[in-house]
Amino acid sequence: ADNATLTFMCCGAKVAFDRAQIVLEGMGKSIFHCGGRGQGQVVKICNNMVAGIIALATSEAFVMGEKLGVDRRVLYDIMSTSSANSWVLNNACPLPSGVPGVVANNGFKPGFMAKLMLKDLRLSQAAAQLAGSATPLGAAAAAAYQQHINNGHGDLDNSSICKLIDPEIE
Repeated sequence: ADNATLTFMCCGAKVAFDRAQIVLEGMGKSIFHCGGRGQGQVVKICNNMVAGIIALATSEAFVMGEKLGVDRRVLYDIMSTSSANSWVLNNACPLPSGVPGVVANNGFKPGFMAKLMLKDLRLSQAAAQLAGSATPLGAAAAAAYQQHINNGHGDLDNSSICKLIDPEIE
């Protein structure tokens, strides 16, 4: 909020949203009206489900690449300019790799804790069940984050999920 980088997913009456928008602009530049009551929460859990899946997939790719002899920075440089590019890769690259500003370079000091990611993944799974929507990757990510938290990493940044893939990662 201090740097005005938050994304707001708002719901409710459009007139109320329009009135609140000027206040929200001081905390974030991405401000969306998602629809009626509850729609902002739906968008948030959908977004975070995708982020959790991407963090897990990115971790798998980085660990595999490194075990096959590819330098972490080379892998990052290529993935960040190719089809694997994502906000998660650029802001929460799972392995210390010389990429400025990623939490892995700072001991996984939390920006968004793994236990909060699990909370949102569980919410996404409950919503998917309610909607009758299959989310096999979301379910797999929720199970992976649960195991990660069982391993004692719930208070680390969610990008620390790479420690589940390779427990040797510092």
